[in-house]
Amino acid sequence: MSKKLRNVVLVDDNETTSFLNNRLLSRLDVAEQVQTFSKAEQAYQHLWGNTQGGQPTAEAPDLVFVDLKMPGMDGFEFLKLYSALPEAVREKTVMAVLTTSMHAADTARVAQYEGVEYLAKPLTEEKMQKLLQKRFELA
Repeated sequence: MSKKLRNVVLVDDNETTSFLNNRLLSRLDVAEQVQTFSKAEQAYQHLWGNTQGGQPTAEAPDLVFVDLKMPGMDGFEFLKLYSALPEAVREKTVMAVLTTSMHAADTARVAQYEGVEYLAKPLTEEKMQKLLQKRFELA
């Protein structure tokens, strides 16, 4: 694949999951940079915490994977904060929930947020390729 994403962010409190996802993304060579965060608060602060007048200080990630069930700030809270960002900020990033939960209540809650992808763990090459085709027109 010639065109790459600049920056993919993984937010998951499970280090093994983050490690495996990071390895998969490296193997697929889909991003120039992959950042991992074990805490949603840290990830949010790093990515959008300094959004001055709608302009984030860090470069907006192309894709963010967030787990739903995490201690402290969970994925739902993260989505809520993200959805409150200015549209100009949000349109730069594809948000994807990556979770073990296939619970109808969770999928319904995530569905309230427009444009958020819902993926079941584990992240696989096939799921990644589908997401890239659908949202980035990369194959």
